[in-house]
Amino acid sequence: MDATRGGEPTPMKNRTTVERKSERELVVTRTVNGPARIVFEAWTKPQLFRQWWVPKSMGMSLRSCEMDVRVGGKYRLEFEPDAMAFFGTYLEVTPHSRLVWTNEEGGEGGPVTTVTFEEKGGKTLLVMHELYPSKEALDAAGTGAADAMGETFEQLDELLVSLDASVGRS
Repeated sequence: MDATRGGEPTPMKNRTTVERKSERELVVTRTVNGPARIVFEAWTKPQLFRQWWVPKSMGMSLRSCEMDVRVGGKYRLEFEPDAMAFFGTYLEVTPHSRLVWTNEEGGEGGPVTTVTFEEKGGKTLLVMHELYPSKEALDAAGTGAADAMGETFEQLDELLVSLDASVGRS
């Protein structure tokens, strides 16, 4: 693998795992190349989040990204070209270590998503846990979106390389 790309370091390839832990639980795990503080910012600052969240291969983009990242705060993500929206409420916000939010667009109660950030040696172990209200809800959701997380997290690694180049690690 080429160690540079346009004079900038290429992010190391990390593996994303997607596991169905129970009838109602899906867990996505990945180590990303950046400190928890910066990774947390990439998840909580709209100007950063919109740069990496949507897999480029899907041919979509975020038309709107509203995030009030505090307990009780709301988020709303609107995609184009199909005007699909995801929205919910933040239940827990622990800077640099944990985010928990609801997914309310389904009507009958969507999953609750928990993301943890555990820093180890300048890298961050991300664990994204989705707890669905029923086996049927998880079956209906399938693993398509979770499977796309590999590409999404590669885009996060690319963003972290550019952020590291501009602000440096602390």
